[in-house]
Amino acid sequence: MTQEIVDLCEKAAELNYSEPLRNGNIIELPDSGKVIVTGDLHGHCKNFKRIAAHADLANNPDTYLILQEILHGGQEDTHGGCLSFRLFFDILKLKLQYPRQVHLVMGNHDTAIITDSDVIKGGKEMNEAMKHSLKSCFESDFEEVHEALKEYLLSQPLAVKTSGGIWISHSLPADRYISDFDIDLFDTELFPDDLLRGEPAYYLTWGRKHSQEKLDEFAKALGVKIFILGHQKQDDGFKKAGDNLIILTSEHNHGTLLTFDIEKEYTTDELVGCIIPLASIEA
Repeated sequence: MTQEIVDLCEKAAELNYSEPLRNGNIIELPDSGKVIVTGDLHGHCKNFKRIAAHADLANNPDTYLILQEILHGGQEDTHGGCLSFRLFFDILKLKLQYPRQVHLVMGNHDTAIITDSDVIKGGKEMNEAMKHSLKSCFESDFEEVHEALKEYLLSQPLAVKTSGGIWISHSLPADRYISDFDIDLFDTELFPDDLLRGEPAYYLTWGRKHSQEKLDEFAKALGVKIFILGHQKQDDGFKKAGDNLIILTSEHNHGTLLTFDIEKEYTTDELVGCIIPLASIEA
């Protein structure tokens, strides 16, 4: 099983780096098709089944599924270890099956895994919780699997962008970092040290609570109109958090997804109207 998982991570990473739609660290979607955007998933297996059923990728070859923050959360082993890697590996299999359609964007829990930094969720340090279960599952092969997982996570794009000016990423830099943010980050090769606290990729994936002034400033710098993010948990599954910002959550029973047609122009309110409760989807 170890070699199967290592190969899975390596092949998925190769697909990320060779993706024809990728420009630097951004996936630039074509001018037509449908996009399905999800929020943080954090090991929620049932909601992923609903997302996959809604996407129905086999019968919708022009649908692009954007996923984020899959690891850390969900099912636990008998010792409280985090088993979210099981869902993650299933999602990588889906990516191998539909490489042009499935895209995972980098989140802050991913950067914490890559840099082996502490990250707290629900009062638990999640890196240690997941390592515990990985060691139980892979035993002496743990290091090989863990390294392959980290290499995959590093290969992920930072954002997805449509020609109509919709930007999808895990988060944005907090207000105090936006004005000086180095957007060359989206064009440069990433290394693990680039994800440490104090580096641009860290600020991009960890930022919260954005003012309208700074959202407008960053939108102008990136040449986009509307942001769709995750990272900030929403009890109702989503929030319109600014004139041009929607935040999605997919990790609980009130989780949501957002689906829209690439070729259409949308206002933020119109995109809010495209949000679907995951509990309404049969899987």
